[in-house]
Amino acid sequence: MNLKYLLPVFIAILLTTVARTDAAEPRRVPDTIAERVAACTICHGKEGRATREGYFPRIAGKPAGYLFNQLVNFREGRRHYALMAYLVDHLTDAYLQEIAEHFAALDLPYPPPQPGTSAAQVGGQGEALVRKGDPRRNVPACVQCHGQALMGVNPAIPGLLGLSRDYLHGQLGHWKTGERRAHAPDCMSKIAGVLTDEEIGAVAAWLASQPVPHNARPAPALAEPLPMECGAVSKIVR
Repeated sequence: MNLKYLLPVFIAILLTTVARTDAAEPRRVPDTIAERVAACTICHGKEGRATREGYFPRIAGKPAGYLFNQLVNFREGRRHYALMAYLVDHLTDAYLQEIAEHFAALDLPYPPPQPGTSAAQVGGQGEALVRKGDPRRNVPACVQCHGQALMGVNPAIPGLLGLSRDYLHGQLGHWKTGERRAHAPDCMSKIAGVLTDEEIGAVAAWLASQPVPHNARPAPALAEPLPMECGAVSKIVR
């Protein structure tokens, strides 16, 4: 998506919102965190519940530590998206934590699985990497870190279900090329760097095709230790 078209629209919406007043009495906006993060819904959907049609990810219900890490990564240049960087550039850690906890606490329905994936993508290769990994190349299974239900683990590991194929494919690709980074040691960069483009496509397609379990939430803890050291997790879990 071209930011030169998106940014003017974003600014226009904000200006229009600010300019709207009742002729008799100005509209009083409650000073709540929900009102203060309303701008986030322009891209991420109502209350942070993105749809499968968009590239922007769902943020509702994600672990607060993970959301906080991502906001800090945008602010500090480990993730690159100009609009996000602009929004969080001058926000403090305390405020970013408040935003993260707000969206993490939302419990909203997920969209149905994404249709249109081919049998070759949905079967075999993608599911095998998600559930078993590839020990020969030191690639752990996705379920070893993101939980057996693939809904993430508190406080800092995100869920992988309920996201669009394009978003999943894009983020794995960014890890592989180094465009997306995290706190060292950057475990996802190491994993994605080993995967082929075909494998990345297969994993993204299989994950996007899976239904989200009813009332699924991030797991409270992993059943076993992480298979490799991850700086993004160790920074949150002291």
